[in-house]
Amino acid sequence: MPRWKALPDELDPQIREFASQLRRLIDRSGLSIAAVADRTGYSKTSWERYLNGRLLAPRGAVVALAEVTGTDTGHLTTMWELAERAWSRSELRRDLTMEALRISQARAALGEPGPTAGANASTETRDGSGGPAPARRTTAPAGPAPPAPQPPRQPSGTSRPRRAALILTGVLGVLLVIAAAVLLTDLGGGGTTGDDGKKAGGTPTATPSAPPSSTLPAGVKCAGAGCAGQDPEAMGCGGAFATTVARARVGTAGQVEVRYSRTCGAAWARITGAGPGDTVRVTAAGTSQNAVVDTDADAYTPMVAVAKGTDATACATLRSGAKGCTGEG
Repeated sequence: MPRWKALPDELDPQIREFASQLRRLIDRSGLSIAAVADRTGYSKTSWERYLNGRLLAPRGAVVALAEVTGTDTGHLTTMWELAERAWSRSELRRDLTMEALRISQARAALGEPGPTAGANASTETRDGSGGPAPARRTTAPAGPAPPAPQPPRQPSGTSRPRRAALILTGVLGVLLVIAAAVLLTDLGGGGTTGDDGKKAGGTPTATPSAPPSSTLPAGVKCAGAGCAGQDPEAMGCGGAFATTVARARVGTAGQVEVRYSRTCGAAWARITGAGPGDTVRVTAAGTSQNAVVDTDADAYTPMVAVAKGTDATACATLRSGAKGCTGEG
């Protein structure tokens, strides 16, 4: 049975090459995924996502893997930067496709008004020669002349749906122009590796609610309240930027920890030695985040914003009924 699953067919070639390179490094090192997770500080579940092309590894994870496998960090981060640009372009294409679909649905819902029957119909008739037919003489009865006929009144709402449809069409055109400009600018600089080619916001699965500070280290994409509810590894808060500030035993083999990143100003809970269905929770200042263990032996929660690591508490509940929290006993 092969060690690696086939990468998704829809992956960009640059992303596919990067994921394949990560696989080759791990194969040459002889390490298992669990060992890579233990030595890099990123969970086994996250590494499986990175290596199967479901999520782009954050820069911190790439640097950690280079150090663990004895690989030149500069070369590997260069490949990561190119893959990150490709991932950003894929995200933009998906966003524009969904935006165009929503606009098309809105236009269809508004509908296009049909011509008003008889409003512009001509009252002229033509004779056999193609010219206007001669007017017939009629004898008007004696008496006051009849009032002049009033022109037909157009319904007041007839033009509104058409105007709305034109506005939506204009919005779609602007979006397509912006997309073309972004793609052309990115493709024009494909050979560079500077910060101008990076996408603010990071990965496809999580976007910070606030723009990252310009003083944050490379690869870190959120700080403070902007990290609340975000994936710590996708935001670059894990690995070298995180430490375990508290831990507790749960059951016979489980362990629950509070992981804290001073750089990000956030904390999260992690459980190891667990089983499917076990749950873990982090709580700070009345706010909590939860996670459930799937098929692996570990899981971690999204982040909560904290001023210091001791502000957070991690608790775990096993399917067997055993419970444990940091700070107890």
